[in-house]
Amino acid sequence: MLIGTDPDELSGLLSTPNSPIKVEPLDRSPVAFRCNFLSAGPISIADCAYDGSLLVQREAPGDKMIIFLPRQGDLVFDFPRNPIHSAPGQGTILEGDPSNGGRISGMRRHLSLLIDKAKIAGHLSHMLGRSITGRIDIRPHFDLTSDLGRSVVDLSGQLYRGLREGASLRQSPLALASLCDAVTYLILENCQHRYSNELAQSAPAPAPRQIRWAIEYMQEHIAEPISLIDIANAAKVSVRTLQQGFRHFRNTSPMAYLQEMRMAAVHHDLLDGPTERRVAEIATNWGFRHLGRFAAEYRKRFGCPPSHTLRR
Repeated sequence: MLIGTDPDELSGLLSTPNSPIKVEPLDRSPVAFRCNFLSAGPISIADCAYDGSLLVQREAPGDKMIIFLPRQGDLVFDFPRNPIHSAPGQGTILEGDPSNGGRISGMRRHLSLLIDKAKIAGHLSHMLGRSITGRIDIRPHFDLTSDLGRSVVDLSGQLYRGLREGASLRQSPLALASLCDAVTYLILENCQHRYSNELAQSAPAPAPRQIRWAIEYMQEHIAEPISLIDIANAAKVSVRTLQQGFRHFRNTSPMAYLQEMRMAAVHHDLLDGPTERRVAEIATNWGFRHLGRFAAEYRKRFGCPPSHTLRR
């Protein structure tokens, strides 16, 4: 975490090697900031607070899509046509253009997600079954009180809490990879962008053997942080075709099917593992990041709390 009052120090914190950012005070009043950036590979998350009048200007295109989840105050971004206001209750998505300079006046606090554009393009390419390059022209606003908004806030909060020093998510690559993918797919499937209409069209139907290949791959790599893209590649289909196939042949989604396989693996470990192991340790090892939800799902699936299974 960095706490300070020097705009040049803040410039260095916000900049990347390929996309420098210049922070300048808008008047002679004092400024202050507190920022904590946490990285999960292609996704980073930051909790930032500012006080003062600041101009934040990106000097070269960025390699990340930035999602702002405001908690306090207004941040106004310059845009070629109309300014974009980022205020509490409304999420803001920017593609890191140099024209997106921001102005802060007064108190401002937000959580922000920074997702590599390469990850965005890779997920879209596998969803559509073809290469994607360049901007996706995503709509810059979404309602934080909607189902989408609440889900993004919830997942972002889990990611931030789980990545702090000593938090369990850092010791669970399965859960971390799943959470990062969940945030990315949530944005791509629910926010309007250049490819939304294409994603809404029906995907080609897969053959049963391709679903079998997918399940075999899951079984072989159940303890590894595999992604939806990994499973689709193993089945030799696009992500959307894989999803349609699991809905048709298994009445579920690929990741829900994988989650059920991992739940069965937890059950096996609880039955056969040493009694000194904790339920939380076993669940986290198999990728369950939210222990309250895990316990509820376990009870629903096996008819008793996981702690009861461990004591048998």
